[in-house]
Amino acid sequence: MNRESLSSKANNTPKRLLLFTAKLGYQTRSFEDAARKLDVQLVYVTDRCERLEDPWGDYAVPVHFESPEKAAHAVAEKLGGQEVAGVLALGDRPAAAAAYTARALGISYNHPAALEACRSKLRMREVFRDAGLRVPWFRSFPVTPAPDPALAGISFPCVLKPLSLSASQGVMRANNRKEFLAAAERLRRLLESAEIRATREPNLDQMIVEGYIPGTEVAVEGLLTDGALRILAIFDKPDPLEGPYFEETVYIVPSRLPEETQRQIKKCVNDATRALGLTHGPIHGEFRINEEGVWPIELAARPIGGLCARALRFRASAAQEEIGLEELLLRHALRMPGSDAPREAQASGVMMIPIPQSGILESVSGVEAARATHRVTELTITARLHDYIAAWPEGSSYLGFLFAKGSTAEEVELAIREAHRKLRFTISPRLPVEHPVTHRLPVN
Repeated sequence: MNRESLSSKANNTPKRLLLFTAKLGYQTRSFEDAARKLDVQLVYVTDRCERLEDPWGDYAVPVHFESPEKAAHAVAEKLGGQEVAGVLALGDRPAAAAAYTARALGISYNHPAALEACRSKLRMREVFRDAGLRVPWFRSFPVTPAPDPALAGISFPCVLKPLSLSASQGVMRANNRKEFLAAAERLRRLLESAEIRATREPNLDQMIVEGYIPGTEVAVEGLLTDGALRILAIFDKPDPLEGPYFEETVYIVPSRLPEETQRQIKKCVNDATRALGLTHGPIHGEFRINEEGVWPIELAARPIGGLCARALRFRASAAQEEIGLEELLLRHALRMPGSDAPREAQASGVMMIPIPQSGILESVSGVEAARATHRVTELTITARLHDYIAAWPEGSSYLGFLFAKGSTAEEVELAIREAHRKLRFTISPRLPVEHPVTHRLPVN
């Protein structure tokens, strides 16, 4: 997008929107396309080194998301009083900085305290419990030393989680003491890895252990406007998420659950957002349903991540063109007409192509055959050849994204699975790093 300098006068620029994002990629390019269409100027706020002199030429404001109040101050200083019409955050880490910035600029958004609660799995559980929502038993422990399950009163099956990582990274189920201790050690190694330490996430020395919740899982996409919640989509997750790891795969909309169950889900989403104090902007949540009712697993003040947003299209009427989730969110953040457009009538779905094993991605085949599958609308391989890819629970990304549309949810799911069967990924183990041997002279 052709951006103007931040030093431009407000009356010479289109509406500005601050887009807080940890990285620039596929999703931000979709926002750029929508911004260009709406004549909106995106001002990126990213977690990058402030010493770099705009290496990507995107005029991004460099901040550190682990210090959200300082980040907000840096953004306000960079803007120098220029008018900003809206704020959006992509991903969990930038959301608190976006909240502090919006508060400082007088822009409608969520309160910083609500965002801080969303960032901690422990605090979220406490909030849900205190609000009377269904929660499993839960306790927090230091990662080192790992607790002895018998002495700590831990029952099985249970789930171990890091306090602040997202995308189910580091989440593991344990069915007995042996599995618990192995999972605790694996989680410790992950949280102490250089890659995770570099994120500067809080509470990397802590974990939460909670009771496993059986049942069907759904994802919910919503949009809050001054406290009023609108459900954009309830995604079915037809693949069972029973552990030992919880890598997500297929999302299908509309949901095939009974109407009464969907009503209960919507009520639980509304109760969860109110409990957390979320009031404005996109939300994305995970919920489980069993014979006891609906259980909130997590709720984030952000839109669905990665390329998955492409599974959602909106149209106000048959005479109007479809728009993507990114355009809908821009219209909403800037209070422009069209943010109330309903989801398209067609069924839609996406597969986050799972990583079968960790290793070096050597080759990918069957891509054209998969793309030619009836009802498949798009296939994008995002993993790069010859790069190391990590499977769950250490991993947090996918091989790519596969999309389909159809008249029914059943048609969409069948098309996605048929296309996936045509893909072949060659992944070779990564050789261990050998340390140089020090040869010693014999001692006489």
